[in-house]
Amino acid sequence: MTNEQKQQIIKLRQDGYGYATIASSLGLTKNQVSAFCRRSNLTGTRAAVHIEEKPEPNCCRNCGKPLTQTPGRKPVKFCSDACRTHWWNTHLDKVNRKAFYSFTCACCGKPFTAYGNNHRKYCSHDCYIADRSKGGERHD
Repeated sequence: MTNEQKQQIIKLRQDGYGYATIASSLGLTKNQVSAFCRRSNLTGTRAAVHIEEKPEPNCCRNCGKPLTQTPGRKPVKFCSDACRTHWWNTHLDKVNRKAFYSFTCACCGKPFTAYGNNHRKYCSHDCYIADRSKGGERHD
């Protein structure tokens, strides 16, 4: 946890935000935020005014550097491409994977799923090789 994130936690906690809200806005876990708050004597009940709102994240999710937001554009979450790539590679559980495709193997006939390739024919490399070696014998 960086010093910028610690300062943000203190500010948001004083504004009445809860642990989970602070954690999601800063890219930390709820346990990290609550442990820091316990050590810093920031525990207690939160104000009821911020139940649905989320604070605007204005620091990089990866390194914690302050970010400058451009009005009228999508909010920036990372300070650089390197930070963005590093954060997503270390938080694979947060990736929303939608491109799953279901197929039937052209060689063995088993159903299988593939991610990201909607033109796949074989369930494995072995089936590809087996079907390829059979391919020379038949002429359709």
